[in-house]
Amino acid sequence: LADRIPLVSVVTDPSYGFWKGWACNDVSLYLVASEDARQQLLDYGIPPERIKISGMPVHPKFAYPGEEAARAARRALELDPEKFTVFVNAGWEGGGNIPQIFRELVRGKLDVQAIFLAGRNDELKSEVESLAVDAPFPVRVIGYSEQVEQLMSAANVMISKLGGLTTFEALACRVPIIADVITPPMPQEAGTASLITKRGAGVLLERASDIVPVIRRMVEDTAHYSAMRAATVGLALPNATKHIVEEIVALIPAPVRAQDESILTEVVSA
Repeated sequence: LADRIPLVSVVTDPSYGFWKGWACNDVSLYLVASEDARQQLLDYGIPPERIKISGMPVHPKFAYPGEEAARAARRALELDPEKFTVFVNAGWEGGGNIPQIFRELVRGKLDVQAIFLAGRNDELKSEVESLAVDAPFPVRVIGYSEQVEQLMSAANVMISKLGGLTTFEALACRVPIIADVITPPMPQEAGTASLITKRGAGVLLERASDIVPVIRRMVEDTAHYSAMRAATVGLALPNATKHIVEEIVALIPAPVRAQDESILTEVVSA
């Protein structure tokens, strides 16, 4: 069916260096997040006319909520609405270096509060709950969640591994990132690490023991933190998901679109 049905690939690795397997000659259209990603496909031999820059397909629910909504999100988590909030994101699996970073974080005497997302790792959730009892600041521990946008809305900064979508979801929420690079990032992640540091929207954490001074500077140096937050603006192309859908719909032949619209009209009328 390749000659009748277009195959579209939306590449969510945003930087140069991603897996060559994404470059497939059967793909009719590539939608990529950045110029770097476009260049990688070109270097893999994909014709330029098959590549369009669309931005990262971040769900519209990931967006800067405004300060009042951020305070409300903290209240909903039973946290102080006015206090600097650190979102420690262990991801879906709940692992990597994040537990080690958190252990260092709770040793610091910081004027903050924290949200810890443990994902589906119940053992990690139990460990963090035990650590949170003796932490010098409040910690809200959460297991798996499908409302990560609410956690980001409540956060002033996110500590996380540099996953492509997670990074751009945080940037869409105007949340600066402390990136876990204790283990050197994968090639497709290294470009993202370079992007956020070059633009000033993030910090690369090479040692877990550095987390306390990094957070302390953000809390105490308001100009430094404000600059980081301002730097998050513009790193993600606005309305990228809508643009991607429009590009895909444009590949549908006009008679087919007209037939589908006719059927939909009949269903609605019925």
